[in-house]
Amino acid sequence: MIFENERIDDLHRNGYKIIQNTKGFCFGIDAVLLSGFAKVKKGEKALDLCTGTGIIPILLEAKTQGELFCAIEIQEAVADMAVRSVALNGLEDKIKIVAGDIKKCTEYFKIESFDVITCNPPYMTAGSGYMCESSPKAISRHEILCNIDDVFGAVFKMLKYGGRMYMVHRCERLADIFVSARKNGIEPKKMELVLPYEGKAPELVLIEFVKGGKAGLKVNAPLVIYNSDGSYTEKVYNIYYN
Repeated sequence: MIFENERIDDLHRNGYKIIQNTKGFCFGIDAVLLSGFAKVKKGEKALDLCTGTGIIPILLEAKTQGELFCAIEIQEAVADMAVRSVALNGLEDKIKIVAGDIKKCTEYFKIESFDVITCNPPYMTAGSGYMCESSPKAISRHEILCNIDDVFGAVFKMLKYGGRMYMVHRCERLADIFVSARKNGIEPKKMELVLPYEGKAPELVLIEFVKGGKAGLKVNAPLVIYNSDGSYTEKVYNIYYN
């Protein structure tokens, strides 16, 4: 069922589609890049925090051999879109969406029950920039209903010891991210800066963490999104379509 202001977009993966609200927050390239960076092995169970319309679990189900993909979204109307997208693709047996608060994740999921956690959280602090606190876009972009500490607190509770967590965020928040992660026993292990064009400053960062991991951070070669003519680079094209 599709409601007013909603549209169905093609994900170019397994024939999958997703429902989005044209007046709400629609997924961007950051979510797609995270789905290409995250690794879910055969038989593993994954949880997506702050899932929005469910784009990441749907893409990961298409790209990996994971056994089960769960996701949680605090905005009930947005979570409902995710549920309907899962049903639209016939994935009810593989993807489970919960409308709930990540700060109460133990009410919805068993502690330390996931091998992998992904998260594309709100990037901006609650007091930064212009925002209308009641709007879905503001909640998706600003730390109004959850912040970095809430994310890593949930990761510590839900992730198995030795499990992996994958995040996409803005480079300007790296200090906050690393401080919060270590405070919650989640060690950054791999980082990949994302550049809009070759030679430009990075704007986004992809990070892999391990619960209980030893200190030591590997920095990958940067990921460049666009060629000089504005087309996707080969790596980004493959993340989208292959």
